[in-house]
Amino acid sequence: MSDAAADTAVAPTRATPLAQVPLRILLVDDHRVVRAGLRMLLEADPGLEVVDEAGDVRDAVVMTRRHTPDVVLLDVMLPDGNGIDAIDTLHAEAPEAKVLILSMEDSPHHVRRAFANGANGYVLKDAAEDELVSAVREVAAAGRYLHPALGARMIQAQAEECERAATDPLSDREREVLQLLAQGHTNQEIGAHLYISVRTAETHRAHIMRKLGLSTRSQLVRYAIDQGMLERR
Repeated sequence: MSDAAADTAVAPTRATPLAQVPLRILLVDDHRVVRAGLRMLLEADPGLEVVDEAGDVRDAVVMTRRHTPDVVLLDVMLPDGNGIDAIDTLHAEAPEAKVLILSMEDSPHHVRRAFANGANGYVLKDAAEDELVSAVREVAAAGRYLHPALGARMIQAQAEECERAATDPLSDREREVLQLLAQGHTNQEIGAHLYISVRTAETHRAHIMRKLGLSTRSQLVRYAIDQGMLERR
């Protein structure tokens, strides 16, 4: 190589690593102030980006289709439906999106139903800030997240259910429906109270009657009283 060529040769350069692409998050909560707080918390982490917000199920479906987020942070109680029931619809719009339930509901029944419907994680609204960020990252990495206290509560509830199953044939949901039936609520009222359809309430009622061998509401009331579910009048 000539001296001139050597002078003009370009020295090899070290490749610059690509910047990490932030995780894209859709917030779904019916309270605007809650969404604002969540946005501030999440976007304080440079690896997280809130791509949009929704205040109900309908908008959540539209935003999921539009943005195909990595994680949908989803409340349970929404004005036009139950977030847990909407998981299938959200996955139909964005199959790769992970769903992290963020709720005040801490009953084992809600947690089990969320995971059964396809949720990837469940975290409570009173969780510490770093816990929420960790939960988002965990589900985004194809993991599952459940707060240890909730996990322990579910194990205890499962043990209690197994013990009760020997003498009580009803599931937790059926007992909820039975109690409301015995209190005089209609199927429509039960559906609204438990965030289930009227048809589902009717199905639960039929199962209860069959399992208990009962045929009238008065018999249901008597059974509920005997089980300590209602006060004697």
